[in-house]
Amino acid sequence: MTRNVPILILLSSFFIISGCAAFFAGTGAGVGVYSYVNGELKTSYHAEFDETNRICTDVLNSLEMEITEETSDNIKATIKAKQSDGTPVTIKTVKITPGTTEVSVRSGIVGIWDKKVSELIHASIAQRLQK
Repeated sequence: MTRNVPILILLSSFFIISGCAAFFAGTGAGVGVYSYVNGELKTSYHAEFDETNRICTDVLNSLEMEITEETSDNIKATIKAKQSDGTPVTIKTVKITPGTTEVSVRSGIVGIWDKKVSELIHASIAQRLQK
C-alpha cells in the first residue's frame, strides 16, 4: 500500500498541473468551476440538454451575435456564430447525464482567443439557467 502513495501523489500532481482536476471538479460542482484549455472555456450546468441549447442560442442572440450554423444529435450540439466584427464564436454542448450538460465556449481564432467574451457568454448562460 505505501508503495502506491508516491504514484498517487504523482498522478494527482499531473492532473492538477494539466487542468484536468478543474474539469472533473466542474463536472460535479456545476456553475462556477471552469477549465480553460486550448481556447475553450468549459463548465457543466445542472440543466437539461435541450434547455441549455435553447439558452445558448438566446444568449448569442441577446449579445447580437449572428448564428451561422447549428448542429445537434441530441447528445452533443455545436452552435457557430460571429461577433459584430466577424470574430468567430463556437459553443459546444454535451449531454453528460440527464440533467447535466457540459458547455464549452471558444471565441476568437486559433492563437488569439478571447477569454473575456467566453466568460461573458458563460455568465449569461448561468444567469438564465438560474431563473
